[in-house]
Amino acid sequence: MKIVVDENMPHALELFAEFGEVIPLPGRQMQAADLQDADVLLVRSVTRVDAELLATSPRLRFVGTATIGTDHVDKTLLAARNIPFFSAPGCNKYSVGDYVLSALLVLAERHELNLREMSLAVIGAGNTGECVARKAEALGMRVLRCDPPRARVAGQAGETGAFVDYQTALGADIVSFHVPITREGPDATFHLLDGEAIAARPAGQILVNASRGEVWDNQALLARQQGLEPLRLVMDVWEGEPEPLRALVPHTEIATPHIAGYSLEGKARGTWMLYQALCQQLGRAARQDLQSLLPAPEVRALTPGQPVDQALIKQLVHLIYDVRRDDARFRNRIELPGSFDEQRKHYPERRELSSLHVSGPFASDTLARLGFTVQPG
Repeated sequence: MKIVVDENMPHALELFAEFGEVIPLPGRQMQAADLQDADVLLVRSVTRVDAELLATSPRLRFVGTATIGTDHVDKTLLAARNIPFFSAPGCNKYSVGDYVLSALLVLAERHELNLREMSLAVIGAGNTGECVARKAEALGMRVLRCDPPRARVAGQAGETGAFVDYQTALGADIVSFHVPITREGPDATFHLLDGEAIAARPAGQILVNASRGEVWDNQALLARQQGLEPLRLVMDVWEGEPEPLRALVPHTEIATPHIAGYSLEGKARGTWMLYQALCQQLGRAARQDLQSLLPAPEVRALTPGQPVDQALIKQLVHLIYDVRRDDARFRNRIELPGSFDEQRKHYPERRELSSLHVSGPFASDTLARLGFTVQPG
């Protein structure tokens, strides 16, 4: 069996070698010729799986993406060719949640904000959006959820009050976007934050995009940011990746190269979910487990010496992941050719909050809800 994988997919060699030959290739440069005798194709979001890529792949019988989003895959084509397709829903939701939490704590310190007194809206309340929402609730924030498809299902079931409409959500102090990119239909998300919505936002409002770059109109954002009343932007994704609108970067609070979901656990979890799916597809028992893939964290355990407040939470979160590291690397290297993909390919090791075990009398439920592993005592 020949298995073609994105070279940036962690642990692919260890997990899939038991099935056959594993061929790692640059995801953005995969071509049809690479798949002529491939049985399995495993990708990430940078590879477009379409008719052009699959033009000469008669042996292909399994396609998987180690990502939550699937907009880069022509699922209709795969179904027509009877090729099973698998994704990794929720694989990096904790990683993205940690990213948003880290960024909000940076902005809270920078602008002297009390997050407990603020509201946050998540646009898209799926796996990732809900994870962000729960972390915000753990901080004591008032959380609004906007998700029209889920709202319709809830309405049909007679459940009301769980969701707000888009315009209401845009009125929150902080608005965080966690939607797939869709260009058609009643819930299309392409330029969901368009020029009109951008112009209407109050000065200083915090907007976060850790979903897809095309969800925001980047040119309209640049025009707004060059005016007298800029917004506070946290941007992990960009229109035109891997060539973001460079002029917009200096006008952001936090800017990173599409790495919100790049925790060690998140990436390993995505690969492992595809490993499980292939085992199931072939009728084989899984021989490996997720935890065996992960190294011991640099900091394993900690005992707080005071009750939990925003300052202590910031210290603990940034001990594990401080988003300013990725922001600084991105800004420093933005002018280097190919730096966007290079930073993704050689991304430094980063753990999720769950890697830190917090114990002692101040190991509160708040810390557990934020994602730390808590051992009260």
